[in-house]
Amino acid sequence: MLNTESWISGPHNWLDGQRVRPADSGNFPNLSPRTGGLLCEVTSTGQADVDRAVASARAAFPAWSRMSGMERGRLLTRAASIIRDNLEDIARLDVMDNGKPIWEARADLETVMASLEYYGGLAPAIVGYQTRLPGGSWGYASREPLGVVGGIGAWNYPLQTCTWKVAPALACGNTFIYKPSPLAPLEPVVLGEILKEAGVPDGVYNVVQGEGETGAVLSRHQGLDKLSFTGSVPTGTRIMEAGAKGIKNVTLELGGKSPLIIFEDADMKNAVKGALMANFLTQGEVCSNGTRVFIQRAIFDEFVAEFVKQARKMKAGDPLDDDTTIGGTISEEHAKKVLGKNLITKHK
Repeated sequence: MLNTESWISGPHNWLDGQRVRPADSGNFPNLSPRTGGLLCEVTSTGQADVDRAVASARAAFPAWSRMSGMERGRLLTRAASIIRDNLEDIARLDVMDNGKPIWEARADLETVMASLEYYGGLAPAIVGYQTRLPGGSWGYASREPLGVVGGIGAWNYPLQTCTWKVAPALACGNTFIYKPSPLAPLEPVVLGEILKEAGVPDGVYNVVQGEGETGAVLSRHQGLDKLSFTGSVPTGTRIMEAGAKGIKNVTLELGGKSPLIIFEDADMKNAVKGALMANFLTQGEVCSNGTRVFIQRAIFDEFVAEFVKQARKMKAGDPLDDDTTIGGTISEEHAKKVLGKNLITKHK
């Protein structure tokens, strides 16, 4: 069984198959968006512990990469089952750490399980191939894992973002070091406990906590073979620069805002529903958030009236309540930014 008592209290790094406290850096506060109060203190990771994480992942790589795809897939699928058995506890942790409504947290976990099951099922099919070449020769290609992957994730979908990076990497035989966002650091450590209970060997998956400097130390580390990042364009630029120095493979999922354009022939009910979802799902803290809604002049007043009417029916409240529609924004600073926006402008 998973030890839920340590999920908040820590320690919050996961190295060599256990929770450990970093040795060489200070703490940063993890405030709960649900209450605004201190949830826990998290110790930031410095160079020595990043080195330890890389060494752990590197040591685990030979045995993990030699394991058959069938075996690796079975372990990932088993991890999904463990999440299902502990879904409510993990969802509540997500609410405490991230602030989203509990029903959204449960839905996010469905995608986490789906990712583990999908790549668990795909792992046995990751094989080489052979082809006939001109002149009667044969060519053979073998798909080999890259090695040690370093991942840095976002706070809006803490476990989902993590799993979307980790599951395919592990299915292909790589080992992983993940740095969560300091604004929502807790769930990726729980994933370590889940993978261990599923039977994944120690060192295959590791977690290092920290703020920007920890991310810089990890992304510059020459013991990594690939970098994967979800977050802002400025940070992604720096990670790409760090990856270039070691000719690392780099995957970036960067922030973006999506315009929503509504013409006068649109179904008004569906248009309003779509705009509400685009702007209020996860408190609007989504990289595809519809922050710009353009409405054709002929239906502008009708649309705004209906939008306001429906928005007033939404409940902003305790995210642990099942009927809450809008939970807590990730930080006080973010809340002030949202409240300071001019929401509706009509252009002639």
